[in-house]
Amino acid sequence: MGRRVALVTSSYHPYLGGVESHVRHLARELRRTGTEVEVWTVDRGEHLGVTELDGTVVRHLPTPMPARSARAVAGFAIAAPRAWHAWRAAVRAFRPGLLHVQCFGPNGVYAAALARRTGIPLVLSSHGETFTDDHDAFGTSALLREGLRHAIAHAVATTGCSEQVLEDLRQRFGLVGGSVVPNGVGPVPTAAPSGAMPDTLGLADGPVVLGVGRLEVMKGFDLLVEAFAGVDADLGATLVLGGAGSQHEALRALGERLDLGKRLRLVGPLDEAGVDAWMRRADVVVMPSRREAFGIVALEAWRAGAPLVATSLGGPASFVTDGVDGLLVDPVNTGALADAVESLLRDPQRRAALGAAGRTSARRYTWSVVAEAYEAVYDDVDSHVRAADASGPLRGGLRRRGLLRVASRTLRLGAARRRRGR
Repeated sequence: MGRRVALVTSSYHPYLGGVESHVRHLARELRRTGTEVEVWTVDRGEHLGVTELDGTVVRHLPTPMPARSARAVAGFAIAAPRAWHAWRAAVRAFRPGLLHVQCFGPNGVYAAALARRTGIPLVLSSHGETFTDDHDAFGTSALLREGLRHAIAHAVATTGCSEQVLEDLRQRFGLVGGSVVPNGVGPVPTAAPSGAMPDTLGLADGPVVLGVGRLEVMKGFDLLVEAFAGVDADLGATLVLGGAGSQHEALRALGERLDLGKRLRLVGPLDEAGVDAWMRRADVVVMPSRREAFGIVALEAWRAGAPLVATSLGGPASFVTDGVDGLLVDPVNTGALADAVESLLRDPQRRAALGAAGRTSARRYTWSVVAEAYEAVYDDVDSHVRAADASGPLRGGLRRRGLLRVASRTLRLGAARRRRGR
């Protein structure tokens, strides 16, 4: 029997985002090389059950988690057994030889518990969720923090999409070692793009500065809007922001306060083909994140041959060579960001050089390369399992009733802090 891997992801199609894209491409590539794959993801209340995407079975599994109140824990005690039954049923149906958590959340808590109960080896892959989550889940949930520490302690292998991600796991969650497996980028999309396209906005031939991603505070699009207001208006450039998120109206209002008028366009969510179409129209692509775990936008810009200005805060600094295949700038310094954008708008030869170098760099991040890196991790796990066979069961995650114990301990700690007035 060949290798059977359950990719246990925090989110998946039809939702759009970096993790969703990563897992979808990885599942395709692993299946292409002969690995049997299922995707297990969080049921967000839609009760989708078992579906299929790209020929891969997708199981939407319940992941109830307790809140801070005793009443919420009581509700969790009722919901958790049903959820546990669904996870055990998934194991019986697919019989995976490995549980691979992609982006730790409630999915990871349940996968770790399942690994402990069944002895199935556990692999964790972090995408920076510990410090880039829009709602600071790990800052607000003691249960998630405790669950991640336990999972890391019992996982056979842990990877991160950048060294910065691994370092956060080492400093705050007890990781020892770990290896980098980066994100990837696929070939040029062939599907028809959806959403507002360049030829529908009447931009004529004027320069376009493009930012794409979730419109959330961490992504720094407010910094880009402020910086763009400092770019010489006589250049006739338009700033286009593609994406959806909680900051949409705030960004529109900021543009109005800065009197940008039609120089700022918010075009809404874009699929992968739409992103590619806009990047091929853009004169400069900017990734202004306050902190970035990796930066898939950089790879997408490189694929399109678009000149890139990327944040120096986080992952991009580990793979973008400043001045060669992109410019690295601290986006909090909006003056420096404005200068970088304006300098490229004024220098078509430099834009062309950066774009050409980016196309070359993108070849290092194909999905086949990423899948090979994961398969090397899986090979190491297999070796570890064979070596452990003689010494007893493989360690792997939280015990079956560990969720309830961690929840109870969280409540006790919270009550003690309140008594101390903290």
